[in-house]
Amino acid sequence: MLRYTRSGMPAQFAPTQLANALVVLSSTAKDGEIEVRISGGNNAGHTVVVDRTEYDFHLLPSGIINPKCKSVIGNGVVIHLPGLFDELEKNEAKGLANWEDRLLISDRAHIVFDFHQLANALVVFNLTAEDGEIEQVDGLQELEKGQKSLGTTKKGIGPTYSSKATRNGIRVADLLGDFDQFIEKFQSLASVYQRMFPDLQVNVEAEIVRYKAYAERVRPYVVDTVSYLHSALKKGQSVLVEGANAAMLDIDFGTYPYVTSSNCSIGGVCTGLGLPPCHIGEVIGVVKAYTTRVGDGPFPSELKDEVGELLQTRGSEVGVTTKRKRRCGWLDIPLLQYTALVNGYSALCLTKLDILDTLSEIKMVVAYKKKGKVLDYFPANAAEVGRVEVEYETLPGWNSNIENIREYDKLPECARKYVERIEDLLQIPVKWVGVGKGRESIITVY
Repeated sequence: MLRYTRSGMPAQFAPTQLANALVVLSSTAKDGEIEVRISGGNNAGHTVVVDRTEYDFHLLPSGIINPKCKSVIGNGVVIHLPGLFDELEKNEAKGLANWEDRLLISDRAHIVFDFHQLANALVVFNLTAEDGEIEQVDGLQELEKGQKSLGTTKKGIGPTYSSKATRNGIRVADLLGDFDQFIEKFQSLASVYQRMFPDLQVNVEAEIVRYKAYAERVRPYVVDTVSYLHSALKKGQSVLVEGANAAMLDIDFGTYPYVTSSNCSIGGVCTGLGLPPCHIGEVIGVVKAYTTRVGDGPFPSELKDEVGELLQTRGSEVGVTTKRKRRCGWLDIPLLQYTALVNGYSALCLTKLDILDTLSEIKMVVAYKKKGKVLDYFPANAAEVGRVEVEYETLPGWNSNIENIREYDKLPECARKYVERIEDLLQIPVKWVGVGKGRESIITVY
């Protein structure tokens, strides 16, 4: 069976799920045999807490920490090879072991090159074989947008998917195939970007030397993941799919243009792995007990007061990848109803419930209105989302520490009522509740 665990949080409202949100993935992955990433790149940052050690993942599936679990980076992912190996080394220093026999990378995945990547300013670095630094294309693109910046992570994700769509992108299979052909493709791609951005400087010869070394370094982990996964499913092995980006970051169904450049909704499972829909079993939406957003874009329930600051501080709401503070607000039911329509959640995991411990009352958005009339749809236009009138429902807080509670029935009554109200409004069972950072902090409700 294929089990899909993804973030149900909206748009960039939570593109990176901290601590307990990803604990759900690692906690289900600890019993799974294979865990896979389907889309995005190292723009998505996740923190997994195991035995009080925090592991930060950007490209790696979070199941890599389980010594019995194979971890697959699917064809829908775009891979920055220097970033991948840097991530492995940093997590090795924290205790990640024996990953070499458990990591598999799709030969169809596209490569993110340094010239794809974002930069905060127009700084040109000369490429050398040692440091490989160049001026970053997405930084130029963001600066060209001026005040209309989309608040991207500046990791080259958009330009790489753009190269993929215009069919001049370079895949892992190209890197490991005829290297002379790789050189031709790399020179051509670099030239395209230099014509688009005259200030861009790329030392092509140095990059070719660098990637010849990366070819041999990555070769042992590269396989045809399509055949591998189909074979595993035929053998009855369990596969857990990790949705790295939030539901409303989806290029088609998110708050466009404040989205990522890939399909991170349920459809991305099929396109990002080469598996048909019939293999999809359970779809688990991972939802924070409040709403967060990194970067620009509409945020109907945003709190710009001391409550928003409290959520940001108590929830440690800082992006793992960008280090930017997340904007915080009340839980948004209409938005979650929309993501449920698109993704078909069979169950929810509500995380970070403990962050609400100190609040005397808790609000949630229960309806969007336009000119006083309740909307029965989620607006496609981001500007319209930003203008909606919101209707709140207020529930009493519980004013007590729930971090050490491990049974649902032992949660304060008001905490249970909050969870059950979410169930009622969404008509989706909340099967798990997170009350802390560690894996042991996940309470099984059903």
